[in-house]
Order: sequence, then C-alpha cells, then structure tokens
Amino acid sequence: MTRVACVDVGSTDTKLAVVDVDTGDLVSTATHPTTLATDVLDGVDALLGGCGPVQEVYCCSSAGGGLRLAVIGYEQLVSADAAHRVALSAGARVVHVAAGPLSVAQLAQVRAARPDVVLLAGGTDGGDSGTIVHNARRLAAARWRVPVVVAGNNETTAGIVELLQSRRLPVVAAGNVLPRIGVTEPGPARAAIRDLFIRHVIGGKRLSRGPRFARLVTAATPDAVLTGVGVLARRLDGDLLVVDVGGATTDVYSALQPRERAPDAVAGVSWQARTVEGDLGVRWNVPGITAAAGRERVGVGDGPLGLAAAAATVAVRRHTRAGRDLRHVVSVVASGGVFRHAEPAAATAALHRVLGDHAGGWALPRNPRAGVDTAYVLAAAGLLAGEHPAAAAHLCARLG
Repeated sequence: MTRVACVDVGSTDTKLAVVDVDTGDLVSTATHPTTLATDVLDGVDALLGGCGPVQEVYCCSSAGGGLRLAVIGYEQLVSADAAHRVALSAGARVVHVAAGPLSVAQLAQVRAARPDVVLLAGGTDGGDSGTIVHNARRLAAARWRVPVVVAGNNETTAGIVELLQSRRLPVVAAGNVLPRIGVTEPGPARAAIRDLFIRHVIGGKRLSRGPRFARLVTAATPDAVLTGVGVLARRLDGDLLVVDVGGATTDVYSALQPRERAPDAVAGVSWQARTVEGDLGVRWNVPGITAAAGRERVGVGDGPLGLAAAAATVAVRRHTRAGRDLRHVVSVVASGGVFRHAEPAAATAALHRVLGDHAGGWALPRNPRAGVDTAYVLAAAGLLAGEHPAAAAHLCARLG
C-alpha cells in the first residue's frame, strides 16, 4: 500500500484525504480548523500527525483569500472575456477586468482592486499590438511590483517581458489565450498563473513562517477542484455540473463534452469552466445571499442548508448566463461543508431545488443524477491527476 496525503488548506477548514495510490481507495479523511492566527502548518501538521505514515504529501490552498487576479485585455467582449474565463479556470478570484488602452485613472482602479497577479492579454497572434504594448508600458511605469502573466499577441511577448523585467516586475510569458478569433487556449496561461501563485502569492501572504508551506502547495484549491471535475467528467463520459458552496464564495464548475461552437462565440468556448460568486458565502456573506436571492426571486429556506440551496440556485443561474449550456448534464454534484455535514436526504433535496429551477430562464438537465461530495474527493483527485491518474479516476468513482 502506497499512502499519500492530499491536503486542502482552506480559509475556514483544512481538509485531509489519505489515498492508497496503488488502488485509488480512500483510506481516511479528517478536518481541522485552519490555523491562520498562528501558522497554517500548525493545522496541517496536526492532521498529518494523526493519519499515520504517508509516503508523500500533496497540498492545495485557498487560505488568506486565495488568488486575487486582475485581467487587462484588448476588447471587453473578446480578449478580455477570454482572459477572464481563463483566469477563473486557473483557480483565481477575478477582482477586476479592464479592456482597451488604460488611462492613468483606469490603472489606478486596477491597483485599487489589490490583485495578487495581473493577466495581461490582447490581440490575436499577428493582430493588434498597440493596445497590449500600451498597457505593458503603463504597468512598467507604475512602480508597482505585481506579478504579471503575459498572454496576448505572440509577436509582442518577448518585448513586453523584457520591458517588465527591466522594471523588476515578476513576469511569466504564456501562449496567447485567444490566438485566433473563436479559439481559446487556456492551458499555457493557466499553468503560468499557477506558477506565479505558488512562487509569489503563497509565500507573500505570510501564511507560514518558513518556506515549507510554499514548497508543499502545488495549486490553488479551485484549480485542483477543476482538474478533479475534469477527471470525473471523463469517467462519466458526459456533461457534469459541480456546485461548491463555501463560507466566503459559491463556485460553480461545469465540464461539457466538446460540441459545435456557437456561431457568435468570438471569444471561443471553454469546455471546462468555473464561475466564482464572491457575494454568496454561507459564513461570511449571508447578507449577500439574501440580497441576491431577493433580486432573483429565489426563496431562502431555514438554516444553513436553506441558505446553501439559495446560494447554489443563484450561482447556477449566473453560471448559465455566462454562456454555459447545461441541458446535457448527466450528473450534478454538490460540495461544501454545509452539504457534507447535512443529512443525506436533506442535502439531496436542497440540490434538487437547483435542478427544479424552472424560473431561472435556463434549460434544465433532462434526467441528471444528483449527489454530494461527502468525502471532498474532487480536490484530492485534482491533486493526484498528474502523477497518479488511475488513482484519481478510481477516487472519483465514489461520485458516479
């Protein structure tokens, strides 16, 4: 038996899953309050100390607010939209989106959003170069040491990287997020964002006194979950919807089978996507849930599960409005502490409120299976997918 520990350090709780990677079996799970007041490794070590010997530790994190990212694109409906979706897929919370040549005042708005990373995009390959170069010069002149991912017109990348490095900005070059109209390529930029998150954000948030935590973390938690969603979708061989209701945000993930692109999808189609609703959190944003539910005319039931069902309903509506066609979804999975700790029948009933949302204006799945990720295996599957793909797939068998 080769036992490995998969640890998710969240803003509220740190969660552990011990997996036998030879078989993919889940050996044990445990949780501990995240020890933000002292050192996040205190909680991690408490969990590791109680789980028995493990051969390796894999870790993701959303502690300290996770990854805050600003997007600067060429045009709002095309490159900025494509970059926005790529940023969400990388596990970031997008705190600002700007488009076009930035003025001094507009750059000040970007700075005021306090991003950890800036994703600089713009222009198809061989297309417009003026806007992304102008915005790079604005960043270079700002005396602002925010890390930058450059993912625009490939003819401008080398010059922009040289410019930003000359001003001592941390910078990573990636492939264009929109190399051609209608084609989105998220992979290179997503990897670059992950790299900057690990090297500059995890260490910079002072979550731990030494370098060990930064060495342990390999992904932002939502990035790991999205990878796990992809693993489960491939196992199901069908469209998948996951709703993760957390203390601060509600995240919605969808993995769709590639189909013919809509003729008006000039920014391309992301078959795996994530949206983040920062006003829908059952611990820190209860007023946001009630306000959003009121605007959407969604009822809020009693207790935490009633709040979670309302947050999930609103979040899925917003996800579909971002262009996601969920008619072919074959499985819907709920995640988050409220669902995990509820009675199974009550949790499933709350999830069926989302699936029966006929007033939401979106085409409902025809006959999906519904379940709850009670053991929080999606993040663990995402962490294992690179080095232990068979174990990750077997782990997802618990969900369908």
